Amino acid sequence: MACLTGSSLRRQFYYDSWYFATNFLSLLPCCRKRQDLKALNALLIVSGLIERQSLIKQFITKCSHLGFPDSALSAFKIVQKPSLSLQNLFLRSLCDNGLFGNVLSVYEMCRNSGSLSDNYTYPFVIKACSALGHTGCGESMHGLVIRDGFGENPIVQTSLVVFYSKVGELDNARKLVDEISQPDVVTWNSLISGFSFNSSDDEAFQVFQKMRYMSMRPTTITFASLFRVCSKSGAFDFGKSLHGFAYKLGHSMGESLVPALISIYANCGDMLAAKNIFDTSTFKNVAIWNAIISACTRNDKPKDAMVLFLRMLLDDVKPDEVTFVSLIPSSENLGCNSYVESFHAYVLKFGFSKQLSVATALLSAYAKLGNIYSAQILFRNVNQRNLLSWNSMVSAYASNGLWKHSLTAFHDMQMDGYKPDAISVICILTVCSELEAILLGKSAHAFCIRTGIDLNLTVCNSVMGFYNDCRKLTVSFGIFDRMFHKSVVSWNTMISGCVDNGEPERALLLLHQMRLQGVEFDLVTLISALSYCRQSQNVMLGSAIHNYAIKTGFADVSSLANSLVTMYINFGQVGAGRLLFDYMPNKSVVSWNAILTGYRYHNLQKETLELFNRMIKKGYRPNHVTLLNVLPACCTVLEACRHLQNLHISNSILAFVVQKGFDKDVAISNALIDLFGKCGSISSAKTLFELLQQKDTKSWSIMVNVYGLNGDGESALALYSQMRFLGLKPDKVTYMGILSACSHSGLVEQGRMVFNCMIQDSILPCMEHYACILDLLGRKGYLNDARDIVQNVLRKPSESVLKSLLGACLSHENYELGEEIGRSLLETNSKDSGPYVFLHNIYAAAGKWLDADNVRFTMEQKQFRKPLGFSLVDVNTGILDVQS
Repeated sequence: MACLTGSSLRRQFYYDSWYFATNFLSLLPCCRKRQDLKALNALLIVSGLIERQSLIKQFITKCSHLGFPDSALSAFKIVQKPSLSLQNLFLRSLCDNGLFGNVLSVYEMCRNSGSLSDNYTYPFVIKACSALGHTGCGESMHGLVIRDGFGENPIVQTSLVVFYSKVGELDNARKLVDEISQPDVVTWNSLISGFSFNSSDDEAFQVFQKMRYMSMRPTTITFASLFRVCSKSGAFDFGKSLHGFAYKLGHSMGESLVPALISIYANCGDMLAAKNIFDTSTFKNVAIWNAIISACTRNDKPKDAMVLFLRMLLDDVKPDEVTFVSLIPSSENLGCNSYVESFHAYVLKFGFSKQLSVATALLSAYAKLGNIYSAQILFRNVNQRNLLSWNSMVSAYASNGLWKHSLTAFHDMQMDGYKPDAISVICILTVCSELEAILLGKSAHAFCIRTGIDLNLTVCNSVMGFYNDCRKLTVSFGIFDRMFHKSVVSWNTMISGCVDNGEPERALLLLHQMRLQGVEFDLVTLISALSYCRQSQNVMLGSAIHNYAIKTGFADVSSLANSLVTMYINFGQVGAGRLLFDYMPNKSVVSWNAILTGYRYHNLQKETLELFNRMIKKGYRPNHVTLLNVLPACCTVLEACRHLQNLHISNSILAFVVQKGFDKDVAISNALIDLFGKCGSISSAKTLFELLQQKDTKSWSIMVNVYGLNGDGESALALYSQMRFLGLKPDKVTYMGILSACSHSGLVEQGRMVFNCMIQDSILPCMEHYACILDLLGRKGYLNDARDIVQNVLRKPSESVLKSLLGACLSHENYELGEEIGRSLLETNSKDSGPYVFLHNIYAAAGKWLDADNVRFTMEQKQFRKPLGFSLVDVNTGILDVQS
């Protein structure tokens, strides 16, 4: 309609009110804009027809239809005493538009003006109380209902049932249902929905059974509520039965039922049935697409989730906030930043970047993939942060090992006015454990007690875990013993704490107590118990746990199978561990690492490399743990390659490490430096050392040791001086390498100086350090000085030290001291052939042939045999070991 102005309309409808009202009603349907309604409202006031409530009713209806309830509100407020029908009409309009706060204010205004209420008024007001969560206001309305005589009206009773169900007052809701003589299906649905919303799953099922007992036919809303209960509670079999029952009653699998059904089948792992329900659904709205995408994400099918998302876009279905919250975690499982960045681009395209839940999901995804920079930028761009987003940022820093940043974010969160909750405390306790910040952890514990968060079982378990990590096992047991309710996680926390703190007997006692109290072992319990078995070498209990795992079905779980493989190998039963590994149905990289670690532990170098080769052929992608297990085995092969003038394998290993991007890992680089150093390739080791951007103390120690092994004492000392200049403090291992370098290079004075520096650095020398300095003195012929150290300092030297001095005595022809040391060795260990050989050679060199013959006769009587040696031979690019 043409734009209406006050002057033109006043001239048109000036003559009489009847003519004006008739024309007003004819003009009202022509209104399309807010300005049109505003003009008609103004003319109603000017013409004095604002009190004609029949016109106001039509005006309110039009405003509601156009979605402009505020225009209706301005007109309604001018009416001095609205009639009951006008009041109810307007309250309904406000409810339909979700303006529940205005419902309460308008109702209060009407009561103050003397307007009455009936059985249609109260349901609207009670619905507003329910939507706003105003429990007190709703209970007051219940009192007014009873006072005004509407307490037994079915419509009012049903609205009160809905109210009490939504605010969690389920006992009151149930009492109201019992008071209704003939509750209808809406009442039953409201009660079931209330129990479902408040996670009272058993009560929801009981209400449904009672509903069926009263021959009430379930509706689509009934099944939708029950399907959600089944999905949450894990009652999958009952959910499938309900599915069949709904189909039997003829309920079409429409948009209200399909999402819940998909969730049921997906949660029980039956993705085939879930996809079948999705595919057979005739009309797929965004809720149904969200359900199947979320199902794929939860069942670790990230690629399927991505394909479905693309299909959704091709079907012209616009994603919503829930779509991205369900989809973004799937990109984490793909382990690639590019996928997260792609979804981030879609989020920006569809305008959800300001949605807090979506931004938090993106932040979490970036953090889990190690892209903390993008997570920080995303967090800074969030306009209205809440506790969830702060917790995500604190957790992001913690998950990437940025412990101090996590503490700073935790402090900033509180400065921003957010009080830590259970999730905040659990995260910060993890940080305190890693930093061993005992005082800060105790402060967090005190905060939990003061605020009552310590009553949360998960928080209580985290507090015990913190004290376990800080080696405060007594405090943990104090908390554990005072716990009124202990979950299986509580028991697991204490068992693993005892094992980690070297108290396996207490761990065994806890396992017995669990059984006595009827607490069923879960997967974590069994893994912790296997850790105890490995630590205490309890073969019998380990086998019993294996049998229990087979009986309960846990044996096929990958994480437990990995622990079993590790246990058997630690027991020395390598064959049993390999057999278990070969029959594992679902191997992971961790599984391969477990068997490789065992082979490395038992020095099975050839088998390690063969298994690694098989792992690559099977398509598994090694991680840094894999390479740390394989590289020591490669040392033997690379040593052979050097002697055989075959650099193919050594270059292949290095190329593989660089190709996979592991050369940036400090631990891998350290292992490579050590590998090339032991193979004599000092230049390669030095290049790797210099290219390593973040060197730790171990890196320096290994490089020093490389120079030492290859007799380059001067370079080792130069590197030691560089360490001191850079302010790095050498540790025991570093000094071991330098002393070894001085020993191999014959640098006696420098070795003594380094030894004195170690003592000045408050590092107590161990037997290995003394072995190095004694080897140095022995090599240069300072045998009397070496004997003084043995007699006055060591008192009880190790066999390796004595053997080293014995060799030096033979080299420097000090037969008297050599005989003394040889006799001492035979007294401590008469089963080793080495001292006999040395002593025989000393007697022979000194011309004491009779004594030499006696030593040989003793060796023959003890049936000593020299251990077989072996050589590595290159045959058609394969390395074979040949015994000699």
